[in-house]
Amino acid sequence: MRRPWQEPSLERAPGFEEFVRARSPRLLSMARGLARSEADAEDLVQDVLAKVLLKWDAVSAAEDPNAYVNRMLVNAATSFWRRGVQRESPSDSALIGERPVADESHALAERDALLQALARLRPKHRAVLVLRYYEGLNDHEIAAMLGMAHASVRSNAARGLAALRKAGLINETRV
Repeated sequence: MRRPWQEPSLERAPGFEEFVRARSPRLLSMARGLARSEADAEDLVQDVLAKVLLKWDAVSAAEDPNAYVNRMLVNAATSFWRRGVQRESPSDSALIGERPVADESHALAERDALLQALARLRPKHRAVLVLRYYEGLNDHEIAAMLGMAHASVRSNAARGLAALRKAGLINETRV
């Protein structure tokens, strides 16, 4: 167990690096659905993984560490938007520096459209849809993770999908 005055250390968290390597892509994918921008998604994952390192003993001892961390990510995303504080966003690309990259916009257009659509939803609707379609969880798993009734999961999913359809962002064949 880590004492409060000890700095977190990878040496005192065996298995943490492997967990991060294995789960980071899925966590980032999930965060993209929960957050409203790529930068916010990356910040959420970084914040959650920092918290996971601090409490690695408890996380690694959990019955399902993946579910534990997924729940931490959903909670962090909910708290992030509840705070409503002004967030930083870079405004001068010269300060950041630009690197040439291949144009992959055609491959990412549909994904980006879906992420923008998800950003317009209420947080619970967004969380349910992300857990269902990005993480592939069933309604019972989502209910347990979000602490809501099975029927609430189904109604939140239906309302979220209806809002996306009403806005013309999805149709029956794409879900």
